[in-house]
Amino acid sequence: MSLLDLPTRRDEAWRYSDVEAVASVWPLPAPTRIEVAAGESAAHHLLQDAAEGSVAVHDYVIDIADGARCDFHLLNVGGRLGRVTFDVTLGRGSHFELGGAIIGGGDQVLEIVTKVRHAQPDATSGQTIRSILGQRAVGSYLGSINVARDAQRTDAFQSVKAMLLDRTATANAKPELEIFADDVKCAHGATVGELDKAALFYMASRGMDPATAKTLLLKAFVAGVFDGVEDEAVKGALEAAALAKLEALV
Repeated sequence: MSLLDLPTRRDEAWRYSDVEAVASVWPLPAPTRIEVAAGESAAHHLLQDAAEGSVAVHDYVIDIADGARCDFHLLNVGGRLGRVTFDVTLGRGSHFELGGAIIGGGDQVLEIVTKVRHAQPDATSGQTIRSILGQRAVGSYLGSINVARDAQRTDAFQSVKAMLLDRTATANAKPELEIFADDVKCAHGATVGELDKAALFYMASRGMDPATAKTLLLKAFVAGVFDGVEDEAVKGALEAAALAKLEALV
């Protein structure tokens, strides 16, 4: 693969990315493959906290067999560019759950890109993404749910919410549904907002300093993303890293 194969912003999946940063690590390594056997359950996580100025690209290809389940939790906070992609294929009666948080500041570009393929009937999936962005950071979620013609009784959702701490920060949210079956339940929603000034005023009136008030509100905003992590050590590490990044931003 040569530099001629480099993605450009004309490619939908790279529309908001830092393609100059990608060039510094091109060609990318082969994606990490995860296979969950029929009837099995698997839990994975990624704390993407690459050093300042570095480029981190993590690609996952996940195959979930009939009746299996895969849970993936992600915190994307590091590097000049931090990009994580998922290409997921679901078997009959299987389930995929993604809980992801992006927290960025400075000039960071942080991305989560997903393609969840419902290839067989009776499969379910959920994607919950929360972003907090300050200064000149760019945070993007580009995600698609693709339901094949025979994948009847699919039940899938995408929930995407972003919080901007500064007017110079940018949040991009592009959830998509591509459905070829007729007996399905699919939903998606995306919102971009700012901190609740009324809540901040209330907390200040009770004697709480502004930084602490902001940190508590932001912590609550992303807290639910990691509720499904069963391993307490993993959950603690993700929450601690998220809190450290939030404290640095406010």
